Amino acid sequence: MLLGRVEGSAVCSVKYPGTEGLKLLIVQPLNRHLEPVGALQVAVDVVQAGAGDICLMVRSREAALAMPDIKFVPVDLALVGIVDELSVHPDSEFDFVLKKGVNPFA
Repeated sequence: MLLGRVEGSAVCSVKYPGTEGLKLLIVQPLNRHLEPVGALQVAVDVVQAGAGDICLMVRSREAALAMPDIKFVPVDLALVGIVDELSVHPDSEFDFVLKKGVNPFA
């Protein structure tokens, strides 16, 4: 999954069958420190994101599978989540301890 910030919207006069009614947004890809990475891209919005929102994006087949109605339409980037909170830890700080829990299938 990738992070991105919505910069605006794109308008398309002719759309591929199955993509009618889907909103196209212009997104700036971000790294984990919310710094811009690469060029602006166009993504299909399935979560009703707005300008300035930080979103989770998926590419390739996962983007096509995220479409609400028809699967396998030619979509290469889709917004699948809006980030409410982001916590970044240093690379050297990672907790490998599994917490106790209950597994009903064990």
